[in-house]
Amino acid sequence: MLFAADAAGGGGGNFLNLIWPFILMFAVFYFLLIRPQQKKQKQRNSLLSQLKKGDKITTIGGLHGTIVELTDDTAVVRVNDTTKLTFERSAISTVVSSAPAPTASE
Repeated sequence: MLFAADAAGGGGGNFLNLIWPFILMFAVFYFLLIRPQQKKQKQRNSLLSQLKKGDKITTIGGLHGTIVELTDDTAVVRVNDTTKLTFERSAISTVVSSAPAPTASE
C-alpha cells in the first residue's frame, strides 16, 4: 500500500532521478572525449595555417621534406635535390623545424 501511494503522488521526483545519470554521463563524455578532441583539432588547424616556405615537415605517410611552395590547399615539398612532390595541405602531419623568419634587411 505504501508503494502505491508513492507512485500515484510523487511522479515529478522520479523523472529527475531517471535523467540525472544521463546528465552525468554526458558531462563525463564531454570532459574525457569531446573537449580534448576539440583542443587537438584547434592545434592542428593552427599548425596548418602557420606553414611557410622553408619549413621541414613530415607527412602523414612518413615522407620528410622541405616546403618550397604553398597555396591555400596544396604544398609542394622538396624531397631531395631533384624531386618535388605536391601534397594536400591537410596531409602534413608535423613541422620538424621551422624556417627562420625573414628579417627587415632582406
